[in-house]
Amino acid sequence: MMRGSLAELEAVLAVSSRGGFRAAARELGVSSSSLSQQIAALETRMGVRLFNRSTRSVVLSAAGEQFVASVGPAMEAIRNAVEHVDEHRAEATGTLRINTSVGATRMILTPLILEYMQRNPQMAVEIVTEGALVDVNAKGFDAGIRIREAVPPDMIVVPIGDSVRPAIVGSVEYFRQHGKPQVPADLQNHECIRARMASGTLYRWEFEKRGESFTLDVPGKLTLDDSDLMLRAARDGAGLAYLNEWQVSDDVAAGRLEQVLADWTPPYPGLCLYYPGRRNIPAKLRRFVDLIKDVRHGSHGESPLQD
Repeated sequence: MMRGSLAELEAVLAVSSRGGFRAAARELGVSSSSLSQQIAALETRMGVRLFNRSTRSVVLSAAGEQFVASVGPAMEAIRNAVEHVDEHRAEATGTLRINTSVGATRMILTPLILEYMQRNPQMAVEIVTEGALVDVNAKGFDAGIRIREAVPPDMIVVPIGDSVRPAIVGSVEYFRQHGKPQVPADLQNHECIRARMASGTLYRWEFEKRGESFTLDVPGKLTLDDSDLMLRAARDGAGLAYLNEWQVSDDVAAGRLEQVLADWTPPYPGLCLYYPGRRNIPAKLRRFVDLIKDVRHGSHGESPLQD
């Protein structure tokens, strides 16, 4: 009787869902050659080709489509059974992989990531920071963390912090020389530090007041793609920067920077964790979700993620 190992079945499903050996190998944490050998061994024992391979593509054969349609639900049931058992373990183990941005990492590192590792000493955490949004499922991440408006619509969403408020700031010396803008239109007469987005486009500053909302392509000779550099440049008097209040609060409190146009920069939904919808999520991710809820609900005092 033909029997295939669970690893071989997972290999077939991964290659099918990812559309190739390289992406599937990254997801499973094995080499492409090892993955190819597993599937070839299974095909040999079954006496049928599951994939039609070419130099440009890997697609399921007719037999492969039928096989995946039958095996997929069974493997999902096995994964769910394992995850249910895993929830009863005293300690979580493995690696929690999260994709996020540099700015978000600064916000969550101490209250969430380091706290998670302290609560789960057998767990490792890998944070990958990217400016551009990626498909967390296809790239082998357990979850992503972004502002709410950037999250794909088909994801499960867990709010992390409260709303985020933008802040337009400049140095005391800059305002002494150039004065302060009273309305957004005044920015056309100011030196603004422009932001280059991960997509390559320039960020248009966003404003809203009494139901009126609009964006401005502000003028400026300095363009940067990192918020820390923008903050440093604003401190040094290079111009006005459009950042988040949490980034500039210490400088404003210390008098190094002053905020302007605050009544034109209302808050927007803050960070959230997101992950693909499924019947049961892995125990390692579930524990991270539980920690987020603990912090938000102030089970250890006032939430450090609030504005």
